[in-house]
This record gives sequence, C-alpha cells and structure tokens, in this order.
Amino acid sequence: MAILPIRRAGDPVLREKAKRVRTIDSSIHKLIDDMWETMYDAPGVGLAAPQIGISLRVIVIDVPEHEPVALVNPEIVKRSGERDLDEGCLSVPGYRGHITRSVKVVAKGIDPYTGKEVRIKAQDDLMAEALEHEIDHVNGILYIDYLPGPDALVPVGDAPELKRLQER
Repeated sequence: MAILPIRRAGDPVLREKAKRVRTIDSSIHKLIDDMWETMYDAPGVGLAAPQIGISLRVIVIDVPEHEPVALVNPEIVKRSGERDLDEGCLSVPGYRGHITRSVKVVAKGIDPYTGKEVRIKAQDDLMAEALEHEIDHVNGILYIDYLPGPDALVPVGDAPELKRLQER
C-alpha cells in the first residue's frame, strides 16, 4: 500500500469524467488499498480515484455509523430533499463552502471484493453527503462548482491562494 499525493483544484484530471472500470482485478484492488491509506492519512472520510490522478470510476468512503465502502462504477440512482451543508474537500485544502445537497440518497456500484452490484441508502447524514461528493468527483465535478463564486469559499486555517481555484 502507498500514500499517494492528492491532486488539487486546478489539476485537469479532477475535471475529467472518469472511465468505467471494465475488469476488477488485482490492479483495482491495489488502487483501492492505496486510496484507503491515502484517505486515512489525509485525513478524510472519502476519496475518489481522480483525486490521486487516476481517471477511473472508483471511490472509497468511511464515515461514522456506516461500514466502510469501496465502490467501482458508482452512480446515484435516486435522491430527494434538500439540505444546506458546510462542505470541504481534500482537493480544495484550507477551505469550506456552504452548498445544498440531498437529504436522501441511493447509490449503486460494484463491490470490488464480491463483484456484485450493491445499493447504499443514506438519509440526512454524512454518508449521504459523501456519496454525492465522491460520485461528483468521478463525474469531474467539485463541490466548489455549486458555489456562486470563489468569494463564497471560507478559509480554514492556513489556506492556499485562491488563484488556483479561480482557474477552474
């Protein structure tokens, strides 16, 4: 396993629609292991493969009150309601922003260890937010895209320059 550098806003890989995984093999399992290690080291609660420079539809999420989940080719199949959240991202370090996410989310994807399709239901919790956030990543979307502009970002601690974010 390896801790890999997390790509930051402005990196073109974060804006690509990631490719579907055709075959789940040892290279995908290694990618997922590296993603877990990178996410925990950051520390974060979710990570998508594009965030480490790999344009594949793979995500990992570990939030309280849910089992950790790795999904291949994830997608949102249903969402409902709206709630306002203060959100951050490992690819936009030092900032948070106020955005709207769904209350209820149903996602599906392939469990990389069983090869079977799974559905994950989450409601009004961090898992619902993380599913939307990470699946946005594999679609080339960052949470900052939901903000009215870079001025809506709120610096947290020692925030890097806003210029890189404005180049999105």
